[in-house]
Amino acid sequence: MNDHLSLLVLGWIGIYAPVALGAIGASVGCTIAGQAAIGAMMEVSSGYGRFVGLSALPSSMSIYGIVVMFILNRPVTPANAGGLFGIGLLSGVAFLIAAIYQGLCCASAIAGSKAKPEIFGLALAPAAIVEGFAVFAFVFALVAAGGIPRS
Repeated sequence: MNDHLSLLVLGWIGIYAPVALGAIGASVGCTIAGQAAIGAMMEVSSGYGRFVGLSALPSSMSIYGIVVMFILNRPVTPANAGGLFGIGLLSGVAFLIAAIYQGLCCASAIAGSKAKPEIFGLALAPAAIVEGFAVFAFVFALVAAGGIPRS
């Protein structure tokens, strides 16, 4: 009986993990980039909007987590709990790590472009590359979730 309950708990953790971990990562990433944006705004006389906009980029990881949660959301059974847990937890960890590192990339882009505004577009490339890796995790989570039994 306890093994059955443990499986069900793991399944439910897997359903919610992409949202929780994606939101944690997005919070940290946006904080890192936001602090850089505030620092840059103290040193320049214009272009504030691009700094603020860039500091919000890591928030996309929480959106990916929400979509994965909706795809995984189904009645949890012993037959599907392992799949729900594995896909949910691992995609959530990918979103968490990607959001943090994307925040660091955004902070670097902000720091570089405050001194040299003409590099702003090119400075976004590292953050876009990190976003691409998160999209890989997102798409493959959606594909893998299709193989998990519904009940």
